[in-house]
Amino acid sequence: MRKIKAVLIGAGDRGARAYAPYAKNFPHELEFVAVAEKDPVKRAEIASSHQIEVASCFSSWEVLLSENMDAEVAFICTLDRQHFYPTMKALEKGYHVLLEKPMSPNAEECVQMTEQAKKYQRLLSICHVLRYTDFWSRIKQIIHNGTIGDIASIQLNENVEIMHMSHSFVRGNWNNSDTSSPMILQKSCHDMDIIMYLMDESCKRVSSFGSLLYFHEGNKPEGAPLRCLDGCPVEYQCPFHAGKYYLGEGRNWAKKFTTDHTREGIIHALETTSYGKCVYQSNNNVVDHQVVNLEFANGATATFSMSAFTREQTRIVQIMGTKGEIRGKMDENQISVYDFLTKQETVIHLPNPNSGHAGGDEGVVREFLQEVRQFNGKESTSKSSAVLSLESHLIAFAAEASRLEKGKVIEMDYFHQKHRTQAAID
Repeated sequence: MRKIKAVLIGAGDRGARAYAPYAKNFPHELEFVAVAEKDPVKRAEIASSHQIEVASCFSSWEVLLSENMDAEVAFICTLDRQHFYPTMKALEKGYHVLLEKPMSPNAEECVQMTEQAKKYQRLLSICHVLRYTDFWSRIKQIIHNGTIGDIASIQLNENVEIMHMSHSFVRGNWNNSDTSSPMILQKSCHDMDIIMYLMDESCKRVSSFGSLLYFHEGNKPEGAPLRCLDGCPVEYQCPFHAGKYYLGEGRNWAKKFTTDHTREGIIHALETTSYGKCVYQSNNNVVDHQVVNLEFANGATATFSMSAFTREQTRIVQIMGTKGEIRGKMDENQISVYDFLTKQETVIHLPNPNSGHAGGDEGVVREFLQEVRQFNGKESTSKSSAVLSLESHLIAFAAEASRLEKGKVIEMDYFHQKHRTQAAID
């Protein structure tokens, strides 16, 4: 098996902890030979872990991509609004690109990246990791086999989990759509993608409702300071108190915003970063609950519900077919298939995965490397190619447009054409 050499652009949580470990676990398949990361501590850590030479460690992607590295692929794992330019440049330089989701918070940029990959005949795959899990792959296989007949409707719930919401989408990097992406794109483009994956039909109409119901200043406790450690009067009544949480059950989450994992290091980070702020005073604007309705070309429908207000972080799905029904709960890795004729229920218990996102983090890297080895200049056949991912991204953009227009129904044919035309102009 030919080993692939790669460069890593962005050595944060996803780059360093989700995808780069593949090179450690399967060193005969993948080797990182260069890294671009602005944080010197993270840059040094990834260099040490992967034995990357000092001369191949850069503080910016611009410098890395100006060099002629001995590598075929680029893993681009920067923040949402830093995806477009390094991706466009990497494709131009001749790299095949594995890009963290979402592609971009700008619809025209998503179209342009897809066209750039075609222009330079390079692979561009998006990290829609759920497609690579045993859970969703098995459900897809059951549908493909005709076990439940034709799909009439899908109901998918994304339970974000209340503390995950407070960490990532109230205090964290993805709390504000002006600097990151709307919630439906950043968190739930996975779900739009999975619905498209299962339905395998073009989406014709989209509508959506949702709001920032709870995590705003209107719900701030009386006398609460901007930072939790500055003496909050409701410290022992508030589940979101930063000191209580990050020094207690949320200590592993603290590793995502400080490299000093001592109590003193965590306290210093809470005093100096957004993770120490009151959740009702955190400059966040993304929704904490949202529903999306979709109608497909064959008349089937789907509904999606995302909510912060859940006790567990999981996805729950119900797929209603003409001959039977599928139900599944992702955190339990369990699928139930019911046959309307025989009244028989088959319960499938899947093995526990070894890597993150129920095995999807490892799976997406493995398929990408296989496709690079077999690449012959033709369009990608990857399960998460940019061409396929663009469709689910545009649905997410349409859902957000509908939400902002009080649930207006968005016609997808018009929406597609509008953004493709604008992308061509830009």
